[in-house]
Amino acid sequence: MTEYVSTTPGLYPLPDWAKDDLSHLKGHQKHDLISGDEGEDITAVYEEARDEVIGVQQDAGLDRIVEGQLRWDDMLAHPLAVADAVETRGIVRYYDNNNFYREPVVTDDLAATGDVASELEAAADLTDGDALQAVLPGPYSLADLATDEHYGDDSDFLAAIADFLADEADAFPDVETLFLLEPSLVENVPDDGEDERASEAIDQVASAVDADVVVQPYWGALEEKVYAHLLDADIDAVGFDFVSNQDDNLYNIQEYGTTDDVALGLADGQNTLVEDPEAIRDRVEWVEGQLPTTDFETVYLTTNTETFYLPYAKYVEKLEVLAEAADLAEVTAA
Repeated sequence: MTEYVSTTPGLYPLPDWAKDDLSHLKGHQKHDLISGDEGEDITAVYEEARDEVIGVQQDAGLDRIVEGQLRWDDMLAHPLAVADAVETRGIVRYYDNNNFYREPVVTDDLAATGDVASELEAAADLTDGDALQAVLPGPYSLADLATDEHYGDDSDFLAAIADFLADEADAFPDVETLFLLEPSLVENVPDDGEDERASEAIDQVASAVDADVVVQPYWGALEEKVYAHLLDADIDAVGFDFVSNQDDNLYNIQEYGTTDDVALGLADGQNTLVEDPEAIRDRVEWVEGQLPTTDFETVYLTTNTETFYLPYAKYVEKLEVLAEAADLAEVTAA
């Protein structure tokens, strides 16, 4: 019988009070952003905010609890932005939306920092036994967002990023699930040969953890060849952004099959309109009805993207909708 699991790709908006406190403590200049060595006052705000967002997930009834990535000024680039071998330079646009991040420029051999692992350890202390989910940028997306001034070759750089992320993941405490976020597979489609290397890099990071690994592309659908190569990676689930592109994502599953588990991005992580739980449940049934097999072991119900775009109150409502939709899907399946 299929298990329906409510979760998210993480990267939550800060509570409003935390935004206000941090604007006074940190400011908004480059030198005020997170570098991994922030002081006690700033750390205390993030700790309290982490406690709050974990409590929100628990109250909503989510099946997987994420740390929230509230410290990530640079969104997906954060793990590099706090690394010693990386210089953060000018502000650049985050894909084609109205968010920005500091350009991470790799100038020396990369080495894991343990920054994400320490966040997860702090989250684990707050979860009361609930299943903890880790979140990382996928290696292809992180390499795409960064600039290489050290390795000198695209394939070597991707391999170094994969090594870096695998070492970060190897330091994680026990987690139930790892989401690897790979929007660049859609937004900046890898060339021939590069698509295979991207799959191998994902495989390397996935192999570093004893957890179920979900690769979540978003803002569209993967091109067929990229999707076929991704299925070669030793991962447990591929995520599909059914908000941005329903037809092409459905085609990929129908034409090439998919993993034993699947993640369905059915709630909009960027739109303040809050979906109805029954509507989400109906979309799950519709997707399953279009497929040659619905014998998935696990179906993750999630927003299609991270939710830091949303006002805090709307993000909370989205979590409640996902949890209720998963419960409804379980009842329907039974």
